[in-house]
Amino acid sequence: MIVVTRVEDIHEALSGVCLTIGNFDGVHMGHAKLLARVRDRAAAASLVSAALTFDPHPRKVLLGAAAPPAITGTEHKLECMEAMGLQLAVVLPFTRELAAREPEDFVREVLVEGLCLKHLVIGYDYAFGKGRKGNFELLSALGQKYGFGVERLDPVIINGAVVSSTRIRDMVLAGNVWDARPLLGRFHQVRGTVAHGHKRGRKLGFPTANLAFREELVPLSGVYAVWVELDGVVRPGVANIGKNPTFGEFEMSVEAHILDFKGKIYGEHIRVHFVQRIRSEKKFSGPDELIARIREDIGLARMILAAPDARP
Repeated sequence: MIVVTRVEDIHEALSGVCLTIGNFDGVHMGHAKLLARVRDRAAAASLVSAALTFDPHPRKVLLGAAAPPAITGTEHKLECMEAMGLQLAVVLPFTRELAAREPEDFVREVLVEGLCLKHLVIGYDYAFGKGRKGNFELLSALGQKYGFGVERLDPVIINGAVVSSTRIRDMVLAGNVWDARPLLGRFHQVRGTVAHGHKRGRKLGFPTANLAFREELVPLSGVYAVWVELDGVVRPGVANIGKNPTFGEFEMSVEAHILDFKGKIYGEHIRVHFVQRIRSEKKFSGPDELIARIREDIGLARMILAAPDARP
């Protein structure tokens, strides 16, 4: 998949594009339906299959510190798009100026003149531009004016409700990572680099990878059965999210103990796939009680991860 941040970088290579537009936070099953439709429609019409998205997420620019965390970073988002078979991803830098553009100007200059748009696929509630005036009705009228088709897909319903980024985010923040999987089409993951911590886990007999994570969505504090991915290999593990109250710490951390693993991975980039929450965070009377509980957590994690539907 080709990735560009300016339409000028790809314009001359395009003769016709089938496109979808959106933030695609989470690249969930609703997004997957859009991407699959674009891929298949493009193949049938000999067009380039493409998605246009934004970085940073518009909420971060418009709301600042009040913006909720992203379910997926841009790197993860693009990986998912490529796995769906798209040929082109356009990642436009999002600014307040872009948000204030009139929808018709954006369609004409970026989509029609820049990307040679021939067919546009949007979600059931998609709108963009100044005052969010760029809705299905306006896009349909612009399609007739500039010569492209517009198709709007119905929402995806799972467990009686519409799949949405907000619904998934609420589940993860509540620790319901297992229930979020059907909506995402995979387990929620947090990515980061293994950093040096207090090495307390090693002293207890359970060394942990202390994750220096990015600005991604971190589940509710507690202990989780997880898969830890390193260099494309996934290994079973137990992760703790919290402040280690037994030792009087105050900063939030994500630490993963990889089962039956003894390698040194400081500085390595890993992905932690959250399968199921085992328990909430607890303050123990001391190291001995904590060690006993960790052993119990590991036993529970092994049982959870052994289930056929618990694979990443």
